[in-house]
Formats: sequence, structure tokens, C-alpha cells
Amino acid sequence: MEFLNVPLPQSVLKQEGNGNFEEALQIVNSLLKKDLPAMLRKRLEYEPERIRRLIEDYPYNEKEAKEKLSFMGVSEDEFENLLKTGDIDYIIVEGKKKFERRFLENFAFKFPKYKKHDDEREEITKLVNERIDELLNGDKPKRYKVGAEISVTLTKDYKDEKLRCWLPIPKVENPLESLDFVKCEGGEGDCKISPENSPSRTVYMEGSAKAGTTFKVKFEYVLHEQINHVDPDKVKESHKQAEFLKEKPPHIIFSKYLVNLTKEIVGNEKNPYLKARTIYDWMTRNIAYSYMNPYSIYDGSLAEFAAVNLRGDCGVKALLFITMCRIANIPAKWQSGWFISQKGASPHDWAYFYVEPYGWLPADLSFGGARKDNEKRRKFYFGNMDAFRMVANSEFMAPFYPPKKHVRSDPYDNQVGELETKSQNIYYDGFSYEIKVPKFEELGNMFT
Repeated sequence: MEFLNVPLPQSVLKQEGNGNFEEALQIVNSLLKKDLPAMLRKRLEYEPERIRRLIEDYPYNEKEAKEKLSFMGVSEDEFENLLKTGDIDYIIVEGKKKFERRFLENFAFKFPKYKKHDDEREEITKLVNERIDELLNGDKPKRYKVGAEISVTLTKDYKDEKLRCWLPIPKVENPLESLDFVKCEGGEGDCKISPENSPSRTVYMEGSAKAGTTFKVKFEYVLHEQINHVDPDKVKESHKQAEFLKEKPPHIIFSKYLVNLTKEIVGNEKNPYLKARTIYDWMTRNIAYSYMNPYSIYDGSLAEFAAVNLRGDCGVKALLFITMCRIANIPAKWQSGWFISQKGASPHDWAYFYVEPYGWLPADLSFGGARKDNEKRRKFYFGNMDAFRMVANSEFMAPFYPPKKHVRSDPYDNQVGELETKSQNIYYDGFSYEIKVPKFEELGNMFT
């Protein structure tokens, strides 16, 4: 997807900026008839699909948006003012305002007084905070056995084509110690489990492409909490892990703005560990949490998006941290999968950074940022990690096994599965997913 760093021609940008997507597509089709540079051609060939996904992610008209906000206590006058100040996410599609799928949630993130009471979320936050406090107060890190499952169900018919499915499974790398079993259900024939060293760990199945077809995978794994005691005076410069100092377009790029921002944040600090901490501190205090559009919609660097707009979700925050660490000559890498507890699971992303002699240390920018009202808890997620994790991916933009033919619904990550037929990718509007957690058992302290 490096071609997403190629700017669109001005004629296309102008029409898209005015919400004239049909005219933009006509221009794209006309340009594709010409002899074009290879990267520009790839960019333009992807644009019709990007536009389709973009419009699908903005389903609400202005009347529907007003009604939804009115239930939260927002008057029509307030609604109009919020549009003028840019506090509600919308785009223009063929002359009409269309509002983002989760604009209400993002509105509540920005204005907490409108946030609805959520008992389940509060229970999960309490569960996490209590365990963090126990660790901060000297409790030894523990090991856990977790049993979970994910299923995807096709919600549309795709004629008589064969359906191909990739589902995430645990990847054995810190903090996961072992994958005890994997059981597939619903496919035709045996499922294929990707090699243990795959950067994106999956099971692959095939079946009918008719609505109602369901694929499921169950598994159990063992993991531990990560507690690290770093003495900055013992940290030294390292020439190891050089591959994690490189750019990786389209999202991990060393733009002039990000280079200057990193220098501004790090200042004259030379210690790699303390440099990473200044980046973490700045991000957790200044980058607000918000839901994002599907990543495949964005045509520039997501890391730069976060640094310019001062907002982002867990994955965008992780990408910005990784990018700025690499700019500061600190190896940094991606890890993702699920946040998972006794209460359930949901997709989540975080990061790791490398310092000698301690090796790879975790950093969760969104969990840390969510706790900036409690300094000890905020600092915990720099260098330490809870056990509420299921690791499925160790790289950003990792390939699948076997390879996927069409552009993925999420070209960069894999947390809820991917589907395709011979002729097309199945986007999120064509299937649903469900994650269950039937087992979450404490196995005792790591050191006894």
C-alpha cells in the first residue's frame, strides 16, 4: 500500500474536496486510459474502492445526525455551532452532509459531559486499574491461562463462489508463553495454520459464499504480566535491531514535520530510554483518544495525522510513537491483537521499543493516555504491561498465509478476520464477527 503516499492529481482532489465523487471517479477512469507512472496507476486503480469505503463509513444524513445528538441534549443551535467549529465529523457527498458512523462516540470523547453511563466499560476499567494498583504496590507479576474464540458470519450472498477466510489466532511472543490448542469449525476440509514465525498469525479456511456461512476458531494460551525495572544510568546506545529504525510507507514515514516535532519533544536528551519516555509523556498528555475511520480510507501517513490533529485511536497512537522513536534512533515496533479480560475482548494495538541492556519494552499509548488523571497509572504503561492481551500480529502490514488475492478490508492489521471470494474482497458491510472469552484463569505468580 505504499502507493497511498502518492498524491492524487489536483483535478481529482478538487472534485473530492467538493463532495463530487461521481465526477472524481469519471476523472480517475479517464486518467487510467493514459500511460502513467506505475505508482500513480496503482494509486488511481485503488481510488474507486477507497471512495466506496469512505462513503460507506459516513451513513447518516443531517436529519439523522441532529436526532441522534438531540437525545444527548444538544439543541439545533448548538448543532449548527458545532458544525462551524469542526467538532462533528462529516463530509459532503454529492451536495449533502453525511456523518461518520461513530461521530456520536467521538463527540462524547471530546465533550465528556455528554458521555453516556456505561456500566460494562466502567467495570472493565475498574478491573484493569485494580490490577495495576496491585502491581504498583509490589505484587509479583502473574501468569494466566485464557480461552477464547472468534467467529465470522457472512451476511450477504456472493453467488456460488468459494469463500476464503483468515481468522487471527495467538502468536507466541512476549508476553505469550504458549498456544495450547487451536480448533477450527465451519470450514470445508482442514484449516491451515500459519507458521509459528508468521508476523500475522492466522488460521485459513474455505467454505460456501452464501449468507449465514460461519467460520469459527477456538484456542487457549498462557501469558504473563510484564514488569520491568529500568535504571536509566545503565542504558547504553545500541546498534542492534537496525531494521526497526527504518521508514515503512505509507504510515511510518519521517516527514519534515514529524522530524521537527520529535526534536522539539526530545530536546537535548541523549539517553535512549529517556528519549522514549519524553515521547510517551508528550503523547499521553497531548494526543486525545478518538475512533478513526477504517485505516484503508486514509491516503496519507496515519502517524502524521495524529501529530497534526492531536487525536487518534490505539493503532494510530502506536504508529506515531513508533515513528518518533525511530526518528530519535530508538528501535520500535508494532504489536496488536485484542484487549481481552473476563468481561470480553475487542481489537487493540500497542508498541514496543528497544533499549540496551533491557531489550524490548512495551508501551501502550492509549491505555496510558486514558489514565493521565492518575500519574502512577499513566506511567505504568511505559515499560510495563498488563495481562489483558492476545497477541496476533508482530508487524504492521504483515502478509497472510496463504496470500490474500484482493486488497484486504484492513491492509495493515488483522484483528477481526478477512474474507474474500475469487472475484472480490468481502468488506465489513458483508460480514459480522463475535469474540467470546469462556476462560480467564490465574495460574499464580511468575516467580515463586
